[in-house]
Order: sequence, then C-alpha cells, then structure tokens
Amino acid sequence: MTLIQYLSRIQFDFGAISTLSDEIDRLGLKQPLLITDKGIAAAGILDRVLDAAGPHRPILYDGTTENPNEASLEACMDLWQAHGCDGVIALGGGSPIDLSKAVALLASHGGRFSDYGVKTGGSEKIGPVAPQIAIPTAAGTGAEVGRACVMTLNDGRKTVAVNLNMVADVVLCDPELTLSLPPRLTAATGIDALSHGIETFCSPTVNPPAEAIARDCIERAARWLPRAVADGSSREARWQMMMASLEGGMVLQKGLGGAHAMANPLGEAGYHHGTLIGILLPHVLAFNAPSLQEKSDRLQRLLGNGQNPAEFVGGLVAQIGLPARLSDLGVRENDLPALSEKAATDHLSATNPRPAAQGDYLDLLRRAL
Repeated sequence: MTLIQYLSRIQFDFGAISTLSDEIDRLGLKQPLLITDKGIAAAGILDRVLDAAGPHRPILYDGTTENPNEASLEACMDLWQAHGCDGVIALGGGSPIDLSKAVALLASHGGRFSDYGVKTGGSEKIGPVAPQIAIPTAAGTGAEVGRACVMTLNDGRKTVAVNLNMVADVVLCDPELTLSLPPRLTAATGIDALSHGIETFCSPTVNPPAEAIARDCIERAARWLPRAVADGSSREARWQMMMASLEGGMVLQKGLGGAHAMANPLGEAGYHHGTLIGILLPHVLAFNAPSLQEKSDRLQRLLGNGQNPAEFVGGLVAQIGLPARLSDLGVRENDLPALSEKAATDHLSATNPRPAAQGDYLDLLRRAL
C-alpha cells in the first residue's frame, strides 16, 4: 500500500521570514522555543528572525551541535518546562531542525528519544506532536519538510525516528537567508539536495507524485548548484537551490538508498553529511546501474550532459570543490567492516534499488576510501 501525503504550509520566496509573526499567531502560540546554533547567531540571521517574530519574544536555545545530541535535547526540554513553551521554531540547517522535531516529539509524548527509534518499532507510536515552524538557512537537507529526526544519544548511538506526524506545520523558505552561506557549505548541502532527488527517483517504492517532484529536483539542482557555489550572491541560483532542497525533502517519503545508508553510520563519527554523500553517491550509482534499467537513461537525461549518472556526479563533486575519497576525511581501512555492518541494517538500505548486503557495502566503502 502506498501512502501519499503532502505536507506542510510553506511560505517560499525572498522575504518569507516577514510572515513569521503572523504564522505564530495562526498557530496560536504564546511562548515558542526558538532553536538554532551559534553560527546562525554570529551571522546576524538570528537577529533578523527575532525582529520578524515581534511582538512575540521566543525563548532562545542556540547550543545546537553539528550533529544534534541528546544532551542538547535535554537542555531544550528544561527550557520548555521552565518557561511553559507551547511550540518550536527551528532556525538553521538540518541539525536545529532535527533537534526541534525531537523537542516537539518529547513535549507531546514524553519518555526518551530512544523510545521512538524506527529500528525498534517505536516510530509507529508517534502521533501528532507539538506545533513547529521550520526556517531553513541552507539549501540541502530538506529537513524542513522531512519526516525523519536523527539524534545521537548520550551513549554514542545514533537513533532515527521517522513519522509524517513530525513534519513541521509551517515552513518559511527565504532564500535571502542562504546568501551568506560559504562556497564549501553551499556545495556540500547542495549535493545532499541533489542526492535526495536521485535516490528517491531510483527507489523502487511506487509513488508517482514523489517521483515527478524528484525529477524536477534533479534537473534544478544539477543545473544551478555549480552557479550557487561559484557566485553565492546570485539570487536566482539561491532561489533555485532552495527550491531543489525543498523538493528533495518533499520526496523523502519514497525512500532513499545506499549512499544515505552508509552516510548515517559515518556521520556518527562527526563527518559532514553532505560531504559524505558527495563521496559515496557515485559509487552507489555505479553499483545500482544493473537494477535501474530504463531509469538509468531517464536519469542521464535529467542530469543533462550525456554522461552516465555515476560519472556525472563524480565530475560535479570535483567541479564544486568537494573531496572525492573517504580517506581525505580521515576514514581508515579498519573502520570499514563496522561501518558496512551498520549500513546493511540501516532502514534506508531497504529502498535501495539493488539489494545490498554487508559485503556489498564493504566493497563500496573500500572503493570510496
């Protein structure tokens, strides 16, 4: 049975954050908790959003780490309780948005985050969560309309909760907020957006609306990502990449694949997710090619330059200045067996178009090393 569900109330364009106060009122929030990180605050983006929230005065948490962790979640829950918060505003990339989803989940359901892991069946227990507004500041993860929430627990394990009830109620996509993103982060987050389009397009799950959106995501990101990296001041490129990122998030319900299944355990070591995807995706595309059949030709046309998909993505990664090998990041050969075991049991492996066992992932990781 295919579940097709779309999705959130989305304000999209330059100046979208000017609607924040009205959206807070529309949700009936009296004391929202605003979750961000210190980089967003230092860039001046936080001040602009706080001004847009007026006359509301959100409670602020700016301690989000690059990979959100349970300690941050506990600190947010303390603020929620102490100030009587009734909703969450996420400001930033995937990490603050994931942390906000976790806060909305625990505020409404109680317990610990580990109670809701997808691998243990806990995600099936998730019902409606506390109200959320998501304001992305990068064009990549699509987390603002994603159904998944990733959290590193206090014991070091990474747990994922997945349920459409965790998608934000309101999303404010303002490309203005991405103009200051440096080239390296523009490249890494943009590759993530492209990968969402590619892996969901290749997924065997039947969801024609999602597949149609994935096709547009692929064409848009492949065309505009090099421009956004080369000229971060290009308003058109920033608009187009934020749209590609949003589309990539909208199609996640179709399921990802092997690149993300390997990136998840590698991310536990602190490596940047988008950078990992850029390294891994060409190898996964080459591995999947025998199972893609006519989709391989369609994907080649969507990417637009006549190369096979694996070669295209590898060339794009080099063009935008991202590393091509896991060893460039410090990954070692003796790390790979444990990583391959985790990848084979990752829930995203189930929607890879070609079945992959631990040995396959070990071979892919060695090729990517």
